[in-house]
Amino acid sequence: MRFNIVGRNIDVTEGLKDAVEEKLGKLEKYFRPDTQINVTLSVEKDSQKIEVTIPMKGNIIRSEQESTDMYVSIDLVEEIIERQLRKYKTKLTASYKGAVSISDFAESYIEEDFEEPDEIRIERTKRFAVKPMDPEEACMQMELLGHTFFVFRNADSEEINVVYKRKNGTYGLIEPEF
Repeated sequence: MRFNIVGRNIDVTEGLKDAVEEKLGKLEKYFRPDTQINVTLSVEKDSQKIEVTIPMKGNIIRSEQESTDMYVSIDLVEEIIERQLRKYKTKLTASYKGAVSISDFAESYIEEDFEEPDEIRIERTKRFAVKPMDPEEACMQMELLGHTFFVFRNADSEEINVVYKRKNGTYGLIEPEF
């Protein structure tokens, strides 16, 4: 595994580099030797944050953790990533054994009532490549990223779809009608 460790508002010392490489190095059994692991360490006021992004074949493993001590943050992020990897491996194994399709869980999308703010302000814009995949793969990607929704291009219909995680732990699929 190759580590790319950068710091924001913090000098990345040899001790921090060693701690990151030691903790995340425990996960090498899940990756190929040429896997790139991007780590960003940052400090803001009393908060010490670590962000880890691991691009894998068609997927991304990502986690960020924050605490008052950088070494605690490193420990936390390692636990989260290992949990995500075990979950991903379990889902892959289950999908090969003919597990229940996500579409069995799909229910109609219900809009929730909400109050409109006085002013709408977009704080962050993200751009990403939308690759064709099936809803099950999109759910796995969503779980790996730790998000509650995921936008993807449906490999069957070639249309943009959204999968989302419901409060009861099931998944939903939004398919647009034009």
